[in-house]
Amino acid sequence: MVVSIADIAKRALDYSRSRKRSFYHDESRMRPLVADFGQRTAVDITPHEIEAWLDSHAKWSPAKKNRYLMMMKLAYKLAENAQIISYNPARLVSQRKEDNGRIRYLSDVEETALRKVIVEFYAGHLPGFEVALMTGMRRGEQFSLTWEQVDLSTGTIRLDQTKNGTRRLVRLNSRALTAMRMLHDQSIGTGRVFPVKIPRWFEDALKQAGIMDFTWHSLRQTFASRLVMAGVDLRTVQELGGWKSINMVMRYAHLSPGHKAAALEKLCEPTATRTATGPEGAENGRMVSIN
Repeated sequence: MVVSIADIAKRALDYSRSRKRSFYHDESRMRPLVADFGQRTAVDITPHEIEAWLDSHAKWSPAKKNRYLMMMKLAYKLAENAQIISYNPARLVSQRKEDNGRIRYLSDVEETALRKVIVEFYAGHLPGFEVALMTGMRRGEQFSLTWEQVDLSTGTIRLDQTKNGTRRLVRLNSRALTAMRMLHDQSIGTGRVFPVKIPRWFEDALKQAGIMDFTWHSLRQTFASRLVMAGVDLRTVQELGGWKSINMVMRYAHLSPGHKAAALEKLCEPTATRTATGPEGAENGRMVSIN
């Protein structure tokens, strides 16, 4: 039996739809794979061809290339498990090294330019943009949200299933709450809050605003960055953004205004021992013990 890339791609998408709330990400990533490899026999593809295909997309970040590679690996693995192919070339392709410490956040100038474009050409999406910027929700969390999870009276959103596999409560500040109320008034208050699709309009808006190297996920990084720059402690940032570990937000620590200077100033705070070594507590430059 001849099995094509299109065949194993369909199997992978069926799997994704039945198990993932954010399956539309997989659908989006599978399209270019099928477009370029779809009619090829699955076992005829070589690891070198997969590598070359990823490298041909020079503008893709290492992280983006890994997402497409993982889709191909999933398709091959499912086909292999079902015993409809005997060779898995994707298994031999290594993931690209990602720069997980890199932070890309929206500057004030960029936000002004982006808002101008959104208001003029994509006004209907402004509330969604506002909610993303003011809550830091992950894209999958936001675009799978239903009105049953939203409590406008308390200004909270209940996320029953997150990336970490745990429930959490998202609190809405005044701007996010205003945006959610606008959305509620525009809808019947049931079903999904946002369209279940990748916000392609956002990519177009970024181009029109002249903003480079920015994605929807960068809004989450902007949320965290601005909290830290406003002086919010990292533990609180972790809780507000739903990060599983404090280590995940440590990369934002350098953005804290004067946090290192403040730490060093603690050495200047008087203690019993250090006071004793000062002008009144020193004997010929030697430390005097305080009993």
